[in-house]
Amino acid sequence: MSESARYQERLRVPLRWWAQGTMLVATLWLTLIVALIGHAAWLAWAVTGLVMLGMAAGLRSYGAARVEVADGWFRAGRARIELAYVGTAEALDAERTRRVAGPEADARAYLLLRPYLRQSVKVEITDPADPVPYWLVSSRHPRALAGALNAVRSGETPEV
Repeated sequence: MSESARYQERLRVPLRWWAQGTMLVATLWLTLIVALIGHAAWLAWAVTGLVMLGMAAGLRSYGAARVEVADGWFRAGRARIELAYVGTAEALDAERTRRVAGPEADARAYLLLRPYLRQSVKVEITDPADPVPYWLVSSRHPRALAGALNAVRSGETPEV
């Protein structure tokens, strides 16, 4: 984390997703080895290798989303906004996250949600030119993220 960064997190996929994906690819390999007899077995290895590379690329890409409060900006995935336009940030537990992302959701909101992270932070957007009323961002440490955002608003040093 850079000196000017107040909060930084990467939303990596959990290890169990890697294990389950590897087991799925191993099942594909076993199926192909049984189906392809003799000299065509090399094809099973080639197909399995390509599928494994595709799975790894997909999981790395999905888990590459970053959440960062630094240098006057709040970044969540590919979106970013100046901290001057960030209002109140509220850490949400799993049940409140489910409600805000579901029945109480605003269709205009920006969502960066990951199913393996049950908690989130709801960040009010105060820019009058921005139609987005709030961002809902998954986090492993929602209190720390909300604290960093609220500390910037009040000019304090966050406790991260």
